[in-house]
Amino acid sequence: MRIPYVPNPPQPASKDEAAIISRIAARRAPRPLQPLDLALLHSPPVADGWNSFLGAIRTRTTLDARSREIAICRVAVCNGAWYEWGHHAPLAREAGVSEAGMGVVKREVLVPEGGEGEEEKAEAEGLRTGLSEREWVVLRYADEMTRNVKVSEEVFEALRKVCSEREIVEVTATVAAYNCVSRFLVALDVGERNGTGPDDAGH
Repeated sequence: MRIPYVPNPPQPASKDEAAIISRIAARRAPRPLQPLDLALLHSPPVADGWNSFLGAIRTRTTLDARSREIAICRVAVCNGAWYEWGHHAPLAREAGVSEAGMGVVKREVLVPEGGEGEEEKAEAEGLRTGLSEREWVVLRYADEMTRNVKVSEEVFEALRKVCSEREIVEVTATVAAYNCVSRFLVALDVGERNGTGPDDAGH
């Protein structure tokens, strides 16, 4: 961490700050406050808004857990946010993503340069080993949103085929939210995971 964490337990300066800490602790329960919380609590109003927004993204969308965690993990890979990976890769596995599928999620390049035309369809089938069509499309969408910001028509149309309009909004919001998270984590080296990788981020 490039600046000190706030004390744990935090020392609120007002009733409002105490209420903020209580809300964050309630969302984390039964786990304790995390290093990310102890970084954000330098600015309690920011920590409060963050807690509300990320709480909605994590627990109040209609996305299935596998798709949600695959998208979050892909953001972590693209941005080198190994603290994020260390928290969400286990959740993806708990949701049922196989080791083969996780191997695809953490691959540096999803599709070889040149796209995924008809002539490459068979090869692409091999590229998504362990993932369903929906999971593969969500993975590619998260990858393009994170790396390019703009998403190709090909990938967006593929997403439309496997997601409702509500799910499209929720996938997009999830990827956007965790790009925000990863940039905060990496810029401040929250959790001291910069310079590690997906295979040692949890150790």
